[in-house]
Amino acid sequence: MTEYDNEPIPGLPGILPPGETIVWQGSPDWRSLARTAFHTRLVAVYFAGLSLMAALFAVRHGAYAGLELTVSLGLVGLGLLHVLAWGSARTTIYTLTNRRIVFRIGMAVPKCINLPLGMIASVDFAGRANGTGDLPLTLIGAPKLGYVALWPHARPLKIARPAPMMRSVPQAATVAALVARTCLAANPNGRIAPIEHAQAQTPRTAAPAFEEAHPA
Repeated sequence: MTEYDNEPIPGLPGILPPGETIVWQGSPDWRSLARTAFHTRLVAVYFAGLSLMAALFAVRHGAYAGLELTVSLGLVGLGLLHVLAWGSARTTIYTLTNRRIVFRIGMAVPKCINLPLGMIASVDFAGRANGTGDLPLTLIGAPKLGYVALWPHARPLKIARPAPMMRSVPQAATVAALVARTCLAANPNGRIAPIEHAQAQTPRTAAPAFEEAHPA
């Protein structure tokens, strides 16, 4: 049994109330998450530079222990970051319903963060060449969300006013269109522009605890 086995619906903390339906569910692509949230490429470049310096020192002085240690640390560090990215993606489910967006996140302490569509002022989109992308959500008011509790599902550098972000979503352009259209349908007077050509994606697994964001 895992901590997710008691979920009545994968990715949600309870049974949906009458009239609420799931529009889309998805999880981050772990390889893209490793590169963008855990910065594996930057870490690889850093250790490559250290290894080059260690290699030059080893050739000059005939001492290769430092080079072996540097390379080993780099490989272990990159391996751990990839494992964390895989674990984070595996335990994350983003759920869009006709009334809210739910983030099921957390490896050590699973939780669900509930964002009613009426709280969402805008949906941004940052796509990548491989089809994945990030969907930062701008919320109305001052929701009580902590940056550390949200990370890595938080917009980078928005620490004082954390903004939830759906990270490394596959088929991101399609999902962004679907999210924008659903938000607009729920809040016709909002500022979210409708985008066409959206389609749903296959759901994945799910989580327990529940946290609801309220405007201050």
